Amino acid sequence: MSIKVGGAFRRSGGIVSAIGKQLKLVNLKAVQRITVSFDPFDENTTPTREFVHHLSAPKISQTNPTCVLKTEIVCDRRPPSVVFQLIPSVQAEAKLKKVELSSANLSTLELLKLCNKHVSALAPKEIATSIVKTKSEKKAGGAGAGKRR
Repeated sequence: MSIKVGGAFRRSGGIVSAIGKQLKLVNLKAVQRITVSFDPFDENTTPTREFVHHLSAPKISQTNPTCVLKTEIVCDRRPPSVVFQLIPSVQAEAKLKKVELSSANLSTLELLKLCNKHVSALAPKEIATSIVKTKSEKKAGGAGAGKRR
């Protein structure tokens, strides 16, 4: 009798690679404004602050350059929260005005997963139109430019 091999053949990349994988999926095209509020003296704010750091990265902000990222620092023992205000076209389609994440007991990875699940999924889909040209159309379009002698 032989024992079947089970489990993974290689180790996972860890938390850093999982965060990197989620960051590649973030799409803020459906968002008009992001408001992050937290109390700096609370012990549960570290993942929220890391989430803000990741959202302010140039690659993430390039997905929607008109999106405003605002940080509110409060001192009233309020739990940390992230509010995504949606653009009007998405509001009408999804029948939502904002998406609010209470990030009191969540890790940075969980915040990114929730952002991708609830916000990136609302982003308008890009329609890629590729025009297929035949060989004769290609020759007719660039006949004078590429002649050899």
